[in-house]
Amino acid sequence: MAIDFSDICYLKNPDSITLKADYTQFLLSLCGPTVIDITHEDSEQWYVITTLLHGNEPSGFIALHQWLIQEERPQNVNLRFIICSVEAAQYQPIFSQRFLPGGEDINRCFNSEKQTNYNQRAHLIEDAIKEVSPVLVVDMHNTSGSSPAFCVSAHMNKQHLKLASFFCDNLILSHISLGALMEITIDCPVITLECGGCTDIQANKVAYEAITTLALGVDINNSHKQTIKVIHHPMRLVLAEDIDVSFSLEDQGEDGVTIIENIEQFNYGLCHAGQILGWSDNEGLSNLKLLDEYKNNVIDDYFYFEDNRLIAACDFQIFMATKQRYIAQSDCLFYITA
Repeated sequence: MAIDFSDICYLKNPDSITLKADYTQFLLSLCGPTVIDITHEDSEQWYVITTLLHGNEPSGFIALHQWLIQEERPQNVNLRFIICSVEAAQYQPIFSQRFLPGGEDINRCFNSEKQTNYNQRAHLIEDAIKEVSPVLVVDMHNTSGSSPAFCVSAHMNKQHLKLASFFCDNLILSHISLGALMEITIDCPVITLECGGCTDIQANKVAYEAITTLALGVDINNSHKQTIKVIHHPMRLVLAEDIDVSFSLEDQGEDGVTIIENIEQFNYGLCHAGQILGWSDNEGLSNLKLLDEYKNNVIDDYFYFEDNRLIAACDFQIFMATKQRYIAQSDCLFYITA
């Protein structure tokens, strides 16, 4: 698939013909990353909502299409929607690829000085965000596995907390630098809304209600919807270089690491000391790294290896756990917080 990394399309107040009959047809009609502006004639205030940074995380896009075809209009605010990894989402079967085979994860390409391919596209998306000087930015995602909705931010002040409170009751404050969109430097709050897993029925509803809430206008200076619990200092459990991973309910004697098949059940739950989370070959904990915000490997503080078993050494919380093998290998197995 030939990709023009230097182009981004713009639509303003699209009509029903442009939006097609359903979200699948609409997706397939797009030529690449697309900006959709829904304007209010009496407002100069902008909110930006991004979707489909990952092509296999469709809830934000599905909710966007649902909201658009109802011909709703925002109240006293302009909305800019940015649909990002269109080609990855279009790859057959649709919504199956995080990014194109042989491509890069664009949500690892922001805040980069590189000007090639996906970094160039990340710059285009960042420029499209900044050119309207938004009051807020919400980046919609699905979690890699089944999970309740939560928000993530690289920064925290009262505005971040109040914005997150309109969508969920948990915000993860992450200082892990990955090149994610939420890390861009801009004079407004930017949060990631993880709507839940792409197979979770509730996830599309979370995304739609978020768009509806934003369209009605939110006052992030003076109001909030619910109390927010802030979770600090997440760490990423990743595979060591060239280590394979599999998923099973028992030790199959595989090389590399085997993670328990029901790992997603731990998402946003407490994992207690002594819990078996998987198995490893004779290399033990050397097959894994637990990286803190300073990229230090602190695996020995949270796990131990005994009789080929990977065991929790203390109580901690797990989130973003997945049993999708290619995500576990290319990104991470899951995050934990103490």
